Amino acid sequence: MSLLAANLLHYGFMRRALLAAVLVGLAAPAVGIFLVQRRLALIGDGLGHIAVTGVALGLVLNRAPVPIALVTAVVGAVAVELIRARGEQSAEIALAILFYGGIGGGVVLVSQAPSGTRSLNQYLFGSISTTTSGDLRTFAILAAIVMVVAVGLGGALFSVSNDDEFARASGLPVMRLNLLLASLSAFTVVVSMRVVGVLLVSALMVVPVAAAQLVARSFRMTFVIGIAIGVTVSLAGVLVSYYADTPSGGTIVLLAIAVFALLLIAKNIGRLLRRA
Repeated sequence: MSLLAANLLHYGFMRRALLAAVLVGLAAPAVGIFLVQRRLALIGDGLGHIAVTGVALGLVLNRAPVPIALVTAVVGAVAVELIRARGEQSAEIALAILFYGGIGGGVVLVSQAPSGTRSLNQYLFGSISTTTSGDLRTFAILAAIVMVVAVGLGGALFSVSNDDEFARASGLPVMRLNLLLASLSAFTVVVSMRVVGVLLVSALMVVPVAAAQLVARSFRMTFVIGIAIGVTVSLAGVLVSYYADTPSGGTIVLLAIAVFALLLIAKNIGRLLRRA
C-alpha cells in the first residue's frame, strides 16, 4: 500500500487532485450543513448552473475560467438570495429561470470559444487531471475563507438557518448573514468544480451532512462528522477514479451515497435490535 501511495504521489497532477479533494471535502459539508438546516439543499445545484456561464465566458475570452466563474457564481448567489427574500409566489419561477438561464447561457457561450477549448465536461462533472497549481491556490484561499467563516460565525449562521424570525428578534443582521451564506455557497461551488464538477457539487454539500445526521446528536457533532465524511469520500473517490478510470465527480458522489446507505441500514438494524 505504501508503495502504491508513493507511486501515486510521484505524479504532480495527482498531488494537486488529492489536495483539491481535501479542500472540497472540508468546504462542501461546512456550508451544506447550513443549507440543509434552511431546507435549501439544492441551492448548490442552481449555483452550479450559474457558474457554467462564468466558465464558458472564461473560455470565450481565453482567460482562466475559475476567477470568472467565481464572480459569476457570487453575483448569482446574491441575486438568488435577494429574490428568495422577497417571498413572492413568483420567486420560485424567477429562480428557475435564473438557474436554467445560467446553464443555457453557458452552452451558447462555449460554442463561440476558440477551437479546442469548447468542452465543458471537465467543469460539469470533474476531472482529476485538470487541476492546475493556480487553481489549487485559488481553491485553498476560498476553502480557508469558507472554513473560517463557518466556524467563526457558526452560531449566528445556525440561528439564521434555524429560525430567521427569532434571529431577527435577537438583533442579528439576518439579510447580511443570508447574503454571506449565499456567497460561501458560491465559493464552495467554484472550489469543487475541478474535482466534483458544478453539476454534482450539491450532492457533496448535502449527502455527507445527511449521513452525519443519522449518527450525530448535536449540530456541532453533525458539523464535525459531516466534514470527516466529506474529506474521506473525496479522497477515496479521487483514488478510485484514478485506478478504475472513472469520472472523479460521479465516483465521489456514489461513495458518499454508499456511506449514507450503510449508516441508514446500521441505524435501522440498531433500532430493531433495541425493540427486540
